[in-house]
Amino acid sequence: MTWVTTILEPSPDGTLHIPVPEELRGYRLSVQASLHPVDAAGKLCATPEMVARRMEALEALRALGGLSDVIPDPVAWQREMREDRPLPGRD
Repeated sequence: MTWVTTILEPSPDGTLHIPVPEELRGYRLSVQASLHPVDAAGKLCATPEMVARRMEALEALRALGGLSDVIPDPVAWQREMREDRPLPGRD
């Protein structure tokens, strides 16, 4: 199995063309793709639609009263969830 990581720009017709390593040419290939928008520097970014969906989800959660019925004391919950370790020189 060979992993190929690349950033591709869609063709005008909306298709992507994946470069195939020389040693795999001539074979039928199984391809798994994960599509994520990236900025000019190649870093993952969110589209305006994604941001809008996230904001809608947060508004819906806020309208339902948030998570106060599930996590009544967020500070205590965080302490319980973290697995702190003793730091050297601190008591």
